[in-house]
Amino acid sequence: MKTLPEGLWPVMLTPFTATNEVDLPGLERLTAMYLEAGSSGLFANCLSSEMYQLTEAERLLITRTVVNVCGEAAPVVATGTFSRDTSANVAFIKRLYDTGVQAVILITGMLVEPDESEEILKERLEQILEQTDGIPLGVYECPMPYKRLLSPALMKWMAATGRFVYHKDTSCNSPAMVRKAEAVKGSRFGLYNADTTTALDSLEAGFRGISPISANFYPEPYSFLLREYRTHGRTESLNRLHALLTMMDRVTHNFYPYAAKVFLQRRGLKIETNTRIPAEALPNADQLRLSALMESFRAVADLYSIPLIL
Repeated sequence: MKTLPEGLWPVMLTPFTATNEVDLPGLERLTAMYLEAGSSGLFANCLSSEMYQLTEAERLLITRTVVNVCGEAAPVVATGTFSRDTSANVAFIKRLYDTGVQAVILITGMLVEPDESEEILKERLEQILEQTDGIPLGVYECPMPYKRLLSPALMKWMAATGRFVYHKDTSCNSPAMVRKAEAVKGSRFGLYNADTTTALDSLEAGFRGISPISANFYPEPYSFLLREYRTHGRTESLNRLHALLTMMDRVTHNFYPYAAKVFLQRRGLKIETNTRIPAEALPNADQLRLSALMESFRAVADLYSIPLIL
């Protein structure tokens, strides 16, 4: 069972055609863009992919397409739990793993109800471990259907099983991330932070990488930040870049993922802006914010001599 690489792991978008069908050529172009921008791995079929708006066949098709485009260039992980029923989850986990992903991701909020204990969550995880034939697994504290955060104690147990290799953390809490990193220290269980604001704190704590939604707008500054951190540590220059990315990140959460597709289209990527999540046209003020975000992004790239791929 391989340890997944350090670095940037974008949570992928799903391009759709003008009639809201999955756009496979667009997906191939998008995947190539992520790779060219320096991504170390890709998280396909995730919340940013509008996974709850996809059919089971589309989830498999999208994941298989991304795996094929990546080849040996980068590993791919993808979500495999869309039910409260363990048997249904196990069946889909096996089908998804057959697409060639390096690990299948379990949504913490799909495995137990909000009022069920962490002990019940552990029992469900044990059932999945027993029934999935050694398949490498990961977990994602996905905000939907509700955000279920994991305790360091449970993560320590998960690391000890040897089966878990990926965790997407959404706690947005630096002290909590320190405790989680300590719990899995020395294991293959790699932690990846979804939050831009705490990105450098999480890397200092021992996280293997970051996975912010803003990397769907401009992955290049994040790849640069990670390379600089691994090479030089947390310098004042890097702190300034991180501060700029933190402020820019406030804009990217508005009208997401529609706004991300608009932004990429404006950058020159050939994809439609359609989403299956209902999205209104951007109001004038938000159009201006998105234009300001583009100017800020290009200014940051100039300031730090970051090569842009689009």
